[in-house]
Amino acid sequence: MPTQVLTLLVLAALAGQQYVSKAPTAADWAAMAKLPDFTGVWERGTVGTGGNSNAAFGPQPTRGNQPPAGATGAAPQRGAAGGQRAGGAGRGAARGPSFTPQYEAMRAAAARQPQPEDNSTANCLPPGMPGIMTQPYPMEFLMTPGKVTIVIEAYTEVRHIYTDGRPLPQDPDPNFFGTSVGHWEGDTLVVETAGFNDHVEIARGVPHSEKMKITERFRLTDPDTMAMETTITDPVVLTEPYTTNGILKRHRNWTISEYICEENNRNYVDQTGKAGINLTLPGTKKD
Repeated sequence: MPTQVLTLLVLAALAGQQYVSKAPTAADWAAMAKLPDFTGVWERGTVGTGGNSNAAFGPQPTRGNQPPAGATGAAPQRGAAGGQRAGGAGRGAARGPSFTPQYEAMRAAAARQPQPEDNSTANCLPPGMPGIMTQPYPMEFLMTPGKVTIVIEAYTEVRHIYTDGRPLPQDPDPNFFGTSVGHWEGDTLVVETAGFNDHVEIARGVPHSEKMKITERFRLTDPDTMAMETTITDPVVLTEPYTTNGILKRHRNWTISEYICEENNRNYVDQTGKAGINLTLPGTKKD
């Protein structure tokens, strides 16, 4: 194939993945008033994943990460929000993901090993999707025409969910949170996400394939309670889709706090590659 033709094909493919957002009109802003009100700060109280709320979402914060910041005023302490335990939908949620033989062997091998101290989240890398949405930290939903933005206190991360009609890119750049597009089905925001980097795991020691997609469904069950359903689909790694359900509670007098993981990161790796932990309390002078 001539070089010029190949170049044109590459440029055409790149152009097909670009989507330029138009400036919102008065009608666009008026349409926002007809949508369910997701704005505000929400906290994930409990997660229904068969007894281990984070088991299927890769490594979670361990030593070296900051505890949840306390809320101001008379609001309940973060991490103590109400909301009944929500069992996962489908057969997979009660017993965890069902892996294909190759990946089940990876899961079993990882389960036999102790949790490494020098894991990615202990060194201030975020857990990626969908683990970032299971953190015991608040998150703020912002709604604007064509986009829902989620500001997550944990790791000071931001997710952009595009609701302007664009499709998922065919070849998205891989990253921690993928690329998310959403649409409204009545009062439910349906979000599809694809394109994850190699740091994202379906479970500890179990990577994902390039075919993994995550579908989320957000819906208000009362003015200050949101149901969130998350389904992971990966035909290479999973024998069937894996679905969990969670509850978010809205706190109208909360704000997102600053979260700087490195300020309290006590994990390190020495020159020989051995992991260690600095047990000196922050602010304490060493002898």
